[in-house]
Amino acid sequence: LPMYKFFLLQADTTAALERVTERNVNVLELLMTGGWYIMLPLALMSLIAMYVYFERYFAIRKAAAESPDFMNKLKDYISAGQLPSAKNLCSENDTPMARMMEKGIARIGKPLKDIATSIENLGKLEIYKLEKNISILATVAGAAPMVGMLGTVIGMVNVFLDMEAAGTVQVSDISAGTKQAMVTTIVGLVVGIIAYMAYNHLVGRVSKVVHKMESTSIEFIDILEEPTK
Repeated sequence: LPMYKFFLLQADTTAALERVTERNVNVLELLMTGGWYIMLPLALMSLIAMYVYFERYFAIRKAAAESPDFMNKLKDYISAGQLPSAKNLCSENDTPMARMMEKGIARIGKPLKDIATSIENLGKLEIYKLEKNISILATVAGAAPMVGMLGTVIGMVNVFLDMEAAGTVQVSDISAGTKQAMVTTIVGLVVGIIAYMAYNHLVGRVSKVVHKMESTSIEFIDILEEPTK
């Protein structure tokens, strides 16, 4: 290949790449090529997932917030026999741990086994409250990619229909169906991945609160087993 032809070919290639690079893509128009009947459910799922995540995130963070000297004060009150003060301390702290301790204080005087059972039962209810609606994120994480794949299948069907109608196939004849197939797949995967990550993050935070609840209940039973002053 002569040198001057090589430079001409390189110049043509560079010009073509510049034309492709300079093409502006409207994201909204590109998303709408996926079809409203596919993109609307994906948009609704993404909004629901965002609402559930932030609502549960702040609820779990509030549940995990606890005064660092809460158990020390509670131990001092119980050891001194000041049960009303211990109850007031628990009522002032709006956390699952405080409500569990308040339930246990109300059972003081009964066998430790009964106290532990009452605390455990209340703990199960508190865990249920923490996990409320988190399963929605798991549902979105699984359903969004499936909806995207449905759009992909519909897009490919449209491609074959356009090819059949056109007879002689050109890129313009199949571009609409191809874009629909690709866009719905991408959006479905993005929504599913984000929902899956959000679900795992919340599950991890709930597990930390549950461990704190378990350690707090064990510490409370240990306090009751100590002799009072």
